[in-house]
Amino acid sequence: MDIMEAMRLRHSVRRYENKAIEGEVLDELKKEIDECNSESGLNFQLVLNEPKAFSGAMARYGKFSGVSNYIALVGKKSKDLDRLCGYYGEKLVLKIQQLGLGSCWVALTYKKVPEAFTVRNGEKLTVVISVGYAKARGVPHKSKDISKVSDVTDSSPSWYKQGVEAALLAPTAMNQQKFKFRLDGEKVTASAGVGFYAKMDLGIAQYHFEVATGKKVEIK
Repeated sequence: MDIMEAMRLRHSVRRYENKAIEGEVLDELKKEIDECNSESGLNFQLVLNEPKAFSGAMARYGKFSGVSNYIALVGKKSKDLDRLCGYYGEKLVLKIQQLGLGSCWVALTYKKVPEAFTVRNGEKLTVVISVGYAKARGVPHKSKDISKVSDVTDSSPSWYKQGVEAALLAPTAMNQQKFKFRLDGEKVTASAGVGFYAKMDLGIAQYHFEVATGKKVEIK
């Protein structure tokens, strides 16, 4: 499965099989987390066989079941932390899809288990990403029209339209898709709107755009 197919096929999974992540799949997942941390300076941590975070009322409200593995997205506090976590978290999410696993971005419907991961001085836990073998595959959600999130016109280059379409495949909090892409010559800029986790959503969309086009996005 190539990265573009992973983008199209990946949808949030909330119900998981009672099956351990192990062997080559586990090795590849750990390797990807290490690479993300090395490249970004973040402190993402894989938590395995830890069911307490998704055992309470909030998880049931979020319709989660069978979750015992997740990735804690931790990093140094900064104005850009949410976007960075979105960008590198989505890099992991697409790798998870390629490995035959399911995932879901989780912001509120879980409880923190402090002993399960480490948050050092000056760091912050932003969200977690559940991961495991899907019992029930997720379903796609309706996306905004491309004109609502960009300045694409009939005369825009095809690569730019392709990039924005890829960004619209990105998961966002409550499916709000509150980001905006703009093209000035060959320079692409993107900005976050106002909403819950909008900066994190921007990072996720940015990663999709850059992977689809091979072009860098400047954040405004």
